[in-house]
Amino acid sequence: MTSRLARIRSMLFIPANKPQLAPKAVACGADAIIWDLEDAVPEAEKSRAREQLREHLETSADLPLKQFVRINGLDGVGALHDLAAITCPALAGVLVPKVTRPSDVTVVATLLSWFEAEAGLENGSVCVVPVLESASGMRLAYEISSASPRVAYVGGLGVAGGDVERALGFRWSREGTETLMMRSKILLDARSAGTHNPITGMWTDIGDLSGLREFARESRDLGYEGMLAIHPSHVPVINEEFGYGEHEMRRDIRLVEAMRVASAEGDGSTTFEGRMIDHAMSFAAAERLRAWGKAEEA
Repeated sequence: MTSRLARIRSMLFIPANKPQLAPKAVACGADAIIWDLEDAVPEAEKSRAREQLREHLETSADLPLKQFVRINGLDGVGALHDLAAITCPALAGVLVPKVTRPSDVTVVATLLSWFEAEAGLENGSVCVVPVLESASGMRLAYEISSASPRVAYVGGLGVAGGDVERALGFRWSREGTETLMMRSKILLDARSAGTHNPITGMWTDIGDLSGLREFARESRDLGYEGMLAIHPSHVPVINEEFGYGEHEMRRDIRLVEAMRVASAEGDGSTTFEGRMIDHAMSFAAAERLRAWGKAEEA
């Protein structure tokens, strides 16, 4: 399934009962929308929200971003109703909250197979994003990430308040040192499982764009490829920090060429811009170019 998955820098949460906000997600440049059927919709409105969301998805297949849905938890029948309502060609994936064990993923994957068949979709069309919010889920991040080929976009969440803070008992700080180990551990597990495009998050202080940028940059430096967003104003910052800038691209092109010349001369390493490089560094640069669709420029 990985070959069909999009590269995503930013995923913007929007309440599922407000489909009229989709143009704002497009305007701010989000790579994906997460329609939230869980926390953002009151219990009494969930049934109507499913209907609204289904109507929106059926008429928005040409929207220039990917559409995901955060379904309700597996501890109730709501998740089943969600999947039955939303599985259609416009649905890229589902976020499954409070995943604690690999079997949570396999249950959702099985249900999706049934609903995909009913909708005339190819089996495996919809990916699964396990949301790791409990201590047991975070501890089993590798097993959960390996539970189905549908799994993608897994990551650790360093959020002020909410389930993760309650599960681990940390005190949130702007610097994020209290969640660094957890986010790094889950990233390692996701990478070990071959998970596509690990994504982290979130930054809940809407007005603190400098703090957002620092957190996004640190997350990118760790190895994450994208980040969840709660407000449209966060998306441009996230896209910039997780993007592939012109300067970085041109440097990779020069590095690949320098190593190509060295190889042609029988050398396994060479000096590039004052530093030693070898084939491993050239392969890494070439992989970045391929991942961002820039290989033809090398």
